[in-house]
Amino acid sequence: MSEEMRMVVEITFNIVYLITVWGLVLAMWRRRSHVAPQNQGMASLVLWAFGFLALGDTGHVGFRVWAYALGSLESSLQIAGQQVGLVGVGAFMTAVTVTFFYVLMLEVWRQRFNRQYGWFEYLLLCAAALRLVLMALPVNEWNSVVPPQPWSTVRNLPLMLQGLGLAYLNLRDARAAGDRTFTWIGVSILVSYACYMPVIFFVQQVPVLGMLMIPKTLAYVAIGFMAYFELYIGRQSAGTRAVSQSSV
Repeated sequence: MSEEMRMVVEITFNIVYLITVWGLVLAMWRRRSHVAPQNQGMASLVLWAFGFLALGDTGHVGFRVWAYALGSLESSLQIAGQQVGLVGVGAFMTAVTVTFFYVLMLEVWRQRFNRQYGWFEYLLLCAAALRLVLMALPVNEWNSVVPPQPWSTVRNLPLMLQGLGLAYLNLRDARAAGDRTFTWIGVSILVSYACYMPVIFFVQQVPVLGMLMIPKTLAYVAIGFMAYFELYIGRQSAGTRAVSQSSV
């Protein structure tokens, strides 16, 4: 695929994705009063989680579209006398919001399966806090279009722990409860990381690997729609019934 064609594909996908994810957030907001009482807490958390995701990705992919429109991914704006790269600012935004996304989805897991936090869950929360600290350091070079190595890997290790840990918890408990929706949510998280990790480790050497962000992003969209239909449309799966009955 030529560089020009890759740019067209990326811009088109980014615009369609932003419309989709914000549409999903709006749909959740409009249907919040229709959520079953036992799902109100989880539904609110999912709404906030995808609101954060949409906000961060508006900066991430939205600013990439803006930079392309200005002629180059190196495009920047002058803010308070400082040159600020559009792509770098967007990358920082999504790095922060996706961290909170996984914190909120961890609480969704806890409520779904009536669990208590133990050492492993607190480890995932500590990973989130550590990631936020790491992202505040100057070595991140947020104005850079291509993230610096090996620091890009270092700052993403806590996120990997968050995501893969949450996938494990969902798969373990959803399979035990026969909860198909949250089993597939766990699978989708694994798919997203299978696409994301090659980008983290090797995109500097092989830039075309950046295209893996498309299926990675689609996995998040799948999670959003599965949670929407499960919690906001009112469909109750066998897994939901099993979890509800076990808590009586």
